[in-house]
Amino acid sequence: MHLGNVFTALLSWLSVRKAGGRWILRIEDLDPQRSREEYARQIEDDLLWLGLEWDEGGLAGRGDSAPYRQSLRGEIYETYLRRLESTGYTYPCVCTRADIMATQAPHQSDGRVIYGGRCRPATLPCVLPAENVTARHAVRLYVPEDEICFSDRVYGPQRVSLAAECGDFVLRRADGAWAYQLAVVVDDALMGVTEVVRGNDLLLSAAQQIYLYRLLGLQSPSYAHLPLLCNQDGQRLSKRDSSLSMDRLREAYIPERLVGHLAWLAGLLPQPQACRPDDLIEAFDWNCIKPLSGITV
Repeated sequence: MHLGNVFTALLSWLSVRKAGGRWILRIEDLDPQRSREEYARQIEDDLLWLGLEWDEGGLAGRGDSAPYRQSLRGEIYETYLRRLESTGYTYPCVCTRADIMATQAPHQSDGRVIYGGRCRPATLPCVLPAENVTARHAVRLYVPEDEICFSDRVYGPQRVSLAAECGDFVLRRADGAWAYQLAVVVDDALMGVTEVVRGNDLLLSAAQQIYLYRLLGLQSPSYAHLPLLCNQDGQRLSKRDSSLSMDRLREAYIPERLVGHLAWLAGLLPQPQACRPDDLIEAFDWNCIKPLSGITV
């Protein structure tokens, strides 16, 4: 983790504690090439060091919705993929990333490429027999020319054109890995999640996920997207910013000082001061979080 991850975790934890809810630690290890158990154990250790204890989940799988590791939930995702396939709005896609880039599909300012529909059937809904598709392929979901409207707790009312701003999106990759959008929708619904807190780089994802909730007949949660913490060059924090990784931060700070600094960045404190997460629960208020694009640290 880096400072930006901790910023999100702290505000999510405070919101849950203020509301008297349950904080779930889900291990989102869908990509086998980037996910190792030791990384998850380090995340757990960092959270406990900060004083952010979860109520259910984690590697131990404490809770009624186990397993909490997405890599162990493939059969569950398969069930819900079948439900989506029965709508007739999914289709096999054999496009590589190079194919998609070559179509000169519209590009969003954040680098997102909108799929141009090369593999989309001419008529939808359309249920294709599985045996008719022999090539290695991803499974995509068609999106209509509709707007998804929702209210974000930080950024207020949102209107997203699915076709223009998102495009048909992947539910399962060609290598068999489950896509983020499907996995989190299924998991949040089955785990009883009522509030999702994350960075504003995922604001558009909320529209895609609300669309999935509606197709599956599930209740969507509320959303709170947060300003991204950025380095001095205005770039969001990443692994490149090693000085702000938890390894380095734990060497340089006590947890109370780090928590107090993050609370100040969020607008919960008038100035940085050492404190524990528990000290901030009573004062936590979503109205303190300003709808900025980013916060420089």
